[in-house]
Amino acid sequence: MPDLTAAALPVIAFIGGGNMASAILGGLLRQGLPTASVEVVEPFEEARMRLARDFGVSAQPSASDALGRCQVVVWAVKPQTFADAARPVRDLTPGALHLSVAAGISSDSIAAWLGTDNVVRAMPNTPALIGQGMSGLFARPAVSADGRRLVEQVLAPTGQLLWVDTESALDAVTAVSGSGPAYVFYFIEAMTEAGIEMGLPPAQAQQLAIGTFTGASALAQASTEPPSVLRERVTSKGGTTYAALSAMEAAGVKAQFKTAIRTAEQRARELAAEFGST
Repeated sequence: MPDLTAAALPVIAFIGGGNMASAILGGLLRQGLPTASVEVVEPFEEARMRLARDFGVSAQPSASDALGRCQVVVWAVKPQTFADAARPVRDLTPGALHLSVAAGISSDSIAAWLGTDNVVRAMPNTPALIGQGMSGLFARPAVSADGRRLVEQVLAPTGQLLWVDTESALDAVTAVSGSGPAYVFYFIEAMTEAGIEMGLPPAQAQQLAIGTFTGASALAQASTEPPSVLRERVTSKGGTTYAALSAMEAAGVKAQFKTAIRTAEQRARELAAEFGST
């Protein structure tokens, strides 16, 4: 990706300055976006101080007329605070493209709160903090091709991007990749604990667990074969891997895991009903 300059990207506003906003903002600044092309609204003083310290960006505690110069507004607020945060911004950004990374809030609600259909929803995940994220994207029909490309430019520093055709698919994206890092950490935690229980020093057990996930993920990404084939190649009948996988199958681990992911998808739908409004 080429360096970003004020000419390459418009002025960008961030409503909310937490971890995900910092991941996007930090990536853009590293690519060359000037701090003068950034506006941030963050009500918490500690977060404003962190943004100033880490990025040299001066954040404001509330929305002001300065948002009027922004062509893109990134919404990085908690779902339950979105509606309240939108009220003072609505009249200040009538022509802006709005990009939401808030989980569960439908684009219908966002469009109603902001008075515009120029809305894109994104579902990123926490590896975006190191530029290794996976984000699902959905654009309302009113968003132009140029608007989509602009969103891709804004989010490119966070990692991989995937457009979905229907907004309902974002609930599945949330369940699989949005919440997905926690599943990986959960299995790393279990593998580490097992290694310790078998006599390995904690540091070694953790290194083995993390290294195994890193290597296996890289192999899966590099391979043209599906994960099922890669798994079969590691599994010799009667061997150690076969014994472990047989124990997992007997315990219903895969079925329970899929049930857990579907539960996350259901919760994403519930969030939209709970905090959204048209």
